[in-house]
Amino acid sequence: MRLSEIKDALGLEILLGSPDCEIAGAYTSDLLSDVMAHANEGDALITIQAHNNTVAVASHVDAPAIIICSNRPIPESMTDAAHEHDIVLCRTELNQFQVSGIIYAALR
Repeated sequence: MRLSEIKDALGLEILLGSPDCEIAGAYTSDLLSDVMAHANEGDALITIQAHNNTVAVASHVDAPAIIICSNRPIPESMTDAAHEHDIVLCRTELNQFQVSGIIYAALR
């Protein structure tokens, strides 16, 4: 599924990259070691962790997109890192539970 297919339902603000990226699923966690251990390649990362380490972990697990929830501020350094790793960076005012549910329903 393309992220663009659920962009409006998630109220996504696309900060970097194209929402036409393909996502195979999603993984929700604020514990980055958990993401490294359990996220699958192609999963969008759903989190409130808005910093460079999030981008490094997303790159490590081959996540095509990061969705920052609860309208958290995104530092410029995170945007720069996402650009360097070609990861789509999005933000929404929805919380992690809401975003996860919408993506789960769309993928079913």
